[in-house]
Amino acid sequence: MKAEMDRIIHLSDGDSSAELQKYLSSVTEDKLTTLITNCALKGKNVGLIIKAILKGSPPNSTEGSKRRLLLYQHCIPLCESGDLQSEVAADIIGLLMLETHTLNGSSLAKLAELFVKEVKGGKIFHGKSLELFPTVLTAMMACEKLSYGKGELSGEEYKKQLINSLCSCRWDSQCVIHLTTMFRDVPLSSDELHFLVEKVLRMFSKLDLQVIPPLVYQLLLLSAKGCKRQVLDGIITYFKQQDISQHEEQKDGESLDLEVQSIPQDQLRHVEGTVILHIVFAVRLDHDLGREFLKSIKTSYGDLCPFSVALLLSVARIQRYEEQVFELLKGAIIKSLKDEQLLQGSKFLQDLLPKHCSVSQMILDTVKNSVFGWDHVTQGLVQLGFFLMDTFGPKPGPFGKTAEGSATVARTPAQLACKLGGQVLLQGFKMHEAIRGDILEQVLNRLVTKTASPVNHFLDLFCDIVTSAPMILLESSSKVTETFDHLSYLPLATVQGLLKAVQPLLKVSISMKDALILVLRKAMFSSQLDGRKSAVTGFLLLLKNFKVLGSLASSQCSQTISSSQIQVDVHSRYNAAANEAFCLEILSSLRRCLGQQADVRLMLYEGFYGVLSRNSQLASSIMQTLLSQLRRYYEPEQDLLPPVKLQPCITAHGEQVHIQEPLAHLVSCTVHCLLWLKNMRHSTRTNGEDSDEDEDEDEEGYQSELQTILESMTKRMIKCEMEDFELDKSADFSNGSSVGVKNNIFVVLVMGLYEVLMEYNFVNANYSKILFEELLELFNRYHKMCEILREKSGKARLPSNKTPRSLLSMGFISTLLTVLFRDSSQSREEAVSVLRSSDEFVRYSLCVAVQKIQQLEETGMADGPDGQSSDLTFRFLCDMTSVLMWRYTYVPSTVEDAGKKDKRSSLSHLCLEGLLRIFTTCQQRCPDKMPKLLSSIGNSEDDADPEHDDGINYVYIRQFQRALFAQLSRGEEDFNSKEAQLLVSILSVLSLQLKPSSQQFVQMITWTVKICKETHFEDPALSKGLLSLLFSLHVLFKSPASLLLELCQDIHSHLGDIDQDVEVEEQSHFAIVNKKTATAAALLVLSQVDKVLDEVDWLICRKKSQTASDKSGPGEESTQPAGQQDPVEKAVTLQLGTLLTALNELVQTTLQLGTCTITLLRELSRTYTILTMLVKYYIQMCATQSGKLPSRFEKLVKLSGSHLTPQCYSFITYVQGGDSSAAGVDDKKKKKRTEVNTAASAKLLRETKVIPNLIFSIEQYEKFLITLSKKSKVNLMQYMKLSTSRDFRINAATLDAALQEQDGSQEAVSQDLEETQEPKQKKRKQ
Repeated sequence: MKAEMDRIIHLSDGDSSAELQKYLSSVTEDKLTTLITNCALKGKNVGLIIKAILKGSPPNSTEGSKRRLLLYQHCIPLCESGDLQSEVAADIIGLLMLETHTLNGSSLAKLAELFVKEVKGGKIFHGKSLELFPTVLTAMMACEKLSYGKGELSGEEYKKQLINSLCSCRWDSQCVIHLTTMFRDVPLSSDELHFLVEKVLRMFSKLDLQVIPPLVYQLLLLSAKGCKRQVLDGIITYFKQQDISQHEEQKDGESLDLEVQSIPQDQLRHVEGTVILHIVFAVRLDHDLGREFLKSIKTSYGDLCPFSVALLLSVARIQRYEEQVFELLKGAIIKSLKDEQLLQGSKFLQDLLPKHCSVSQMILDTVKNSVFGWDHVTQGLVQLGFFLMDTFGPKPGPFGKTAEGSATVARTPAQLACKLGGQVLLQGFKMHEAIRGDILEQVLNRLVTKTASPVNHFLDLFCDIVTSAPMILLESSSKVTETFDHLSYLPLATVQGLLKAVQPLLKVSISMKDALILVLRKAMFSSQLDGRKSAVTGFLLLLKNFKVLGSLASSQCSQTISSSQIQVDVHSRYNAAANEAFCLEILSSLRRCLGQQADVRLMLYEGFYGVLSRNSQLASSIMQTLLSQLRRYYEPEQDLLPPVKLQPCITAHGEQVHIQEPLAHLVSCTVHCLLWLKNMRHSTRTNGEDSDEDEDEDEEGYQSELQTILESMTKRMIKCEMEDFELDKSADFSNGSSVGVKNNIFVVLVMGLYEVLMEYNFVNANYSKILFEELLELFNRYHKMCEILREKSGKARLPSNKTPRSLLSMGFISTLLTVLFRDSSQSREEAVSVLRSSDEFVRYSLCVAVQKIQQLEETGMADGPDGQSSDLTFRFLCDMTSVLMWRYTYVPSTVEDAGKKDKRSSLSHLCLEGLLRIFTTCQQRCPDKMPKLLSSIGNSEDDADPEHDDGINYVYIRQFQRALFAQLSRGEEDFNSKEAQLLVSILSVLSLQLKPSSQQFVQMITWTVKICKETHFEDPALSKGLLSLLFSLHVLFKSPASLLLELCQDIHSHLGDIDQDVEVEEQSHFAIVNKKTATAAALLVLSQVDKVLDEVDWLICRKKSQTASDKSGPGEESTQPAGQQDPVEKAVTLQLGTLLTALNELVQTTLQLGTCTITLLRELSRTYTILTMLVKYYIQMCATQSGKLPSRFEKLVKLSGSHLTPQCYSFITYVQGGDSSAAGVDDKKKKKRTEVNTAASAKLLRETKVIPNLIFSIEQYEKFLITLSKKSKVNLMQYMKLSTSRDFRINAATLDAALQEQDGSQEAVSQDLEETQEPKQKKRKQ
């Protein structure tokens, strides 16, 4: 064999090829192939042998061509066998490629067939030989004719057949990558490329996960030829399916307690990360690919998945795409949240579209997935988080003030998007060390720089970061310390939030604590008032959180720091001792505030109680401070009146008078601290604990002195008249003069003192009748001043201050109400009856309770001690709810005659107002606590199901239902409209807690429908409340379209027809709709029509986008059975049909000109716009799918043409004519009504855009109907009548009258002209 090889090589080196040809002819094919195989396996001289064979086989001879074909046919399988070294195989293929063009057509065809056969047989293992295939195909395309079967084909056609055959056969999983790589060099038409890409993408599911990244890489290179969007969509769809299947496996595993995973999660995530890197790299090089990717995402928001979100965030790192990506994600998030909100509020939509994919959840899933080494995604997540928080965070109110109080539950799409941004950043902070510094720095920067905007959302995020990872934050303590330097320049609310958040860090970082104290000391001497307030806030927080050894843990105090946070130095004796010195030093700094402005002093007084309740060992210092301050304003001479000096409490700057000392708050703080200490001392003695004798003596000293002062003040304040305070009944109390301001300040201070003393004496009285009588005397003095202030503010035309906020604490009010209404113990009866005997005192107690609840509703906090503790305020709410409910239920409002005499709200009304505010507050701020609030009432007659919150809730709903029914059962004279409205509002709030799927919800809606059908009071406000409740329940039960139709028929029946010759059929589905309430009902109905149109609009847009996406990827829509209408199309058509019938009723009704008619015209215009959208949708359908229009749609078009459009034009004429006066009324009334209607009509015509808009909408609708008629070959215009009414129409009747007058005298004509010209001039002036 070696001799033959040497001989061939030797002859090849010679000049003459004839001998070589001769020798090769003598060698048999088997020997030749064996020779090539041996040389290839040894890796020696194989190149020389192949060159020699090619040299000795001239392509123009038959034998040479045959030998060349043999060589190719042998080498191709040999290279694929895997027995050769890769270098040897590469050399062989390289040599063969150089000579491919010399092969004749038949040889090329046989070679191509060989390749196809190898692929079909699954013999392509290494793919080296496939490098030759593109060269073979290129050479083949140059051939004019090739035999194919019994006929002939051109080289180009033959190539197409080959590619079709190759892509249609079964591919072995091992050869997919090699084939994809090979096709990059094959010239392909767009159809062939589409076929190939589809084939490769289908193979994804059959391949091993590890093969996917290199295959994706090859596909991306292949996409340079085209089909970019198809490639990207296919890759994303594959990973979306993988995520879904893994999620389902996890679910199944959890339900069966098994670990079922076909693909390990970490492996899938790593593969996804690699694929994302490949795609981003490809996008960097090919911007067309990036554009196609973003275009694909834009057209199909609904197809987003965690993988595509991660891919988007990675692409955002490329600068040219950054802005587009975040705008796109913002749009997707807000659209998803709006869709979710729309679905939650409509049973009609829920039944149609039960599934909804949440983009927010996908983004959070992306954050979770990023833990598997997705470093290229994390930076995008940080940017996205801050982008969402900046874009959708709370906005500043008027004059830069924060519009919101404390945080409520996120409800609107914007609030939810902002919350999502915070969640992304918090989860990212926990998971990724690399981005922690960046997140923290950006959060702190925003807290410092965004002084003009609310930063509650950033404060919440910072607080969550501290809570979740305090030790990690210590590594970045320098950044927090830098922020402290800006404290004195920040808004007070920001400072409070920031300092509360860093409290846990101060306990473990001495350097941070020292830095803060230094900053606070400097701020104490700041020239800015807010800076000094910030210092007080900071010092008070430090005093609350650094406990001194021996401090008692008060059950009353609110715990602002959770148990999960760091508590390292509370139990250490050394630290506690150090804390004592530290706290006393802070207290000495705070004493300087007592000489500053009233606002600073006020903050100090409001904060001392919280410090004392958390740090009881500071009691002596705090009480001594308060006592020395109180002595400045207390008159020690017992015979002198008044017992306080009011003059030092005010100061003047120029002509301005200001309050200098909030004396009432000082006394209030002193009283609350004193009462707390007495209570703690009593509980300590009860528990038998020992106490220090020296401390006891000290306590008894200041306690007895304070008690003496307060008792003396009480006795002397009772004796005081207004003149003793330099006040007179007829004095000036307006805010327009310095005298009035001074008097106002004095009155407010004195009234505050009376309130504080009332609370102190009530607690100290221990139910003594004499002391309660003194308390009532204090109240009478307070009430007298209050009445004078109210009377003066009522007379003054200038706006004056409302009744000042009550200084009674929320806890006291809660106790007082319980005593007044529910205390039935015999021992207290005599004393309590003293308070109960005063109707004014009982009313005052309820008014203060309502005021406190309102404050809680608006700000989330209440004044006074414990007002900032959410747990305690909730407990007080529970107590008050129980009392108010009992009072309203067991004391009938019919008994109260006093309320009617002085035209003030009755006590029952106040109870209901309080209950409504409590339920609203709980619903807005802590909806999860509502069942607990209701279960605390505990006076229900019905037995609730303890296992279901709905059961407890419905018990109280039934009580309010009975109360409302009792109100409605009274006659017109005894009926209390305000009370009935409050009951309806309460039912509306409580019904929000019912689950729409529950039996109680069905009972609730049945009862509401019954009440609306049977109530016949002519009370527009009550009618509006009941119908609003009905609509809010009905949309969660089923579509309200049929309900709207019945209401429209009722309104038409009661108000009459615009054509006075037409008699309307008397209908009364709902008795709540009558002549007086019909206009209010019409406005409500129209607002509900707008919501139904919103839903229909949303459904049509959704269907249109689905149709557009199905064009690019058909297959989904084909599942609809032939001849059956799509359920969404059917629902849309039925909804619009019912709405058209309802609007047909309203458009013929004699509605009151003005708001009502304008609203109706707008809704009509919108209805036609949506009808036009539906027509456009069917035009789109006709263009993509050949099918006839649904019969329901044809009926809808017929209905619009026959029942609505003609009536619209009649209604426009009615509105422009302005004549809605009813017949049969005397001339004076008729004239007056005509004048009113003419004025309303003139106002309407000034806003005349609504009429042209409606006409334009109708004409657009008709225009597209003509287009659809042509496309569908169905004459839809047969149902339409020609429009006759325009803004510039000619009224035939008026023209005839004018012509007749012209035949009369010229004077009459001129007179007529004058009469007709006058209104024109008036119109011009208007």
